[in-house]
Amino acid sequence: MKRLLLILILIAYPALATVEDLGSGPSGSTGSVLPTPYEPSLPSYLPSPCSGILTDLKVSVDPVGPQSDPKEPKEPYITQGKTLEFLVNVKNKGQTEVEATLSVSSKNCPPEWFSWTTTSLQVPAGGSRSEKLLVAPDMNAIAGPYNFIVDASGRCCRSRSGEGNFRVQDLDYASETAISGTGMFQLNKDVRSMNSGIKSDKEILFSGTVDALVKNEYLVDQSKGRNPNFEEQDAVDNYNALTPGDSLIGTESFRSSAIFGGVGAKLQQSYNVQQMEFKSQSFNLQTGSQKTGSQKKTAEFKTADNFTGFYLIDAQQITPGQKSLKEHEEYLGSFEINRRILFRNKPTFNAPCFEADCANKLNIGSQSGSSDSFKSPCSSSTCNKFADALNAFSESV
Repeated sequence: MKRLLLILILIAYPALATVEDLGSGPSGSTGSVLPTPYEPSLPSYLPSPCSGILTDLKVSVDPVGPQSDPKEPKEPYITQGKTLEFLVNVKNKGQTEVEATLSVSSKNCPPEWFSWTTTSLQVPAGGSRSEKLLVAPDMNAIAGPYNFIVDASGRCCRSRSGEGNFRVQDLDYASETAISGTGMFQLNKDVRSMNSGIKSDKEILFSGTVDALVKNEYLVDQSKGRNPNFEEQDAVDNYNALTPGDSLIGTESFRSSAIFGGVGAKLQQSYNVQQMEFKSQSFNLQTGSQKTGSQKKTAEFKTADNFTGFYLIDAQQITPGQKSLKEHEEYLGSFEINRRILFRNKPTFNAPCFEADCANKLNIGSQSGSSDSFKSPCSSSTCNKFADALNAFSESV
């Protein structure tokens, strides 16, 4: 009986060992004797789709226009409600063409100020492409410096971002008028600023109907960069007299006095029309910082008009001892005109002299500098400017 029990134990032990050996698998199960299917193992990391050297994209952001003088601030100036234009340039230093995605970001500029915040460019190998970017601070923008970043991204690329900078300058005076309707309307505006040498007068009266009449004026006394000291914009859209005696009458004059640092220009226009299909007009005066001579003084008048009636333009520029320019135009009837008048006042230069003339000029200057110059009796800055201009005029004569 004992031998039979021992034989049964020896027969059962190999069978048990076989089950444990064949049934062992990844799951640790011991209830099956079938082999499990082969499952390949995944690598611990995925290979990168970019092989070799990454393409370099270099971004630069520059204001549109001539390079500023080294002595002047590098960032351009702008006033609230106006627009600055930048050029975003992307240079591809790689050997393959790249579709670059441009993105604009800023910590102190709202995204609404930018004409775009994301765009794409196809940049050829070894070449560069540019995209225009407009920045328009709103009328509530706080004066001060602003900056933004433009970054370029692409497949298998690394980017060097570019930075744009600008400064917002406060408006010292802003007046905006827009009307439409039927009836009578009268407008009077009188602006004078001795610091900018500007004097502007407007008197407008109409009876009849008009789809739109717009009159805007902006003044910045201490303008910097390319900001205008004074800017005037107006438009008339579809004015018509309804009854006999109706008319659109206006008298407008602008003056930039050379004595007070202006251009020495004067412009006057008068009109009395019974119908004006359109009028688009602007006047821009710039007499900003002249320390380096990089900014020229300018007064620019542009107008495009379609009217029936009387229209007069009288313009002149007089710089004492230097030049005198005059223009006069009168229209009576039905006309469409397009006029542009630009006056500049560049820094003066000394005329060349030869031998004895140079010596005489130096002697005269040294003798007259102390005795003939006009000494200012006043303490205000405005009066001192007038005295300096009077001395300059005496020396030129």
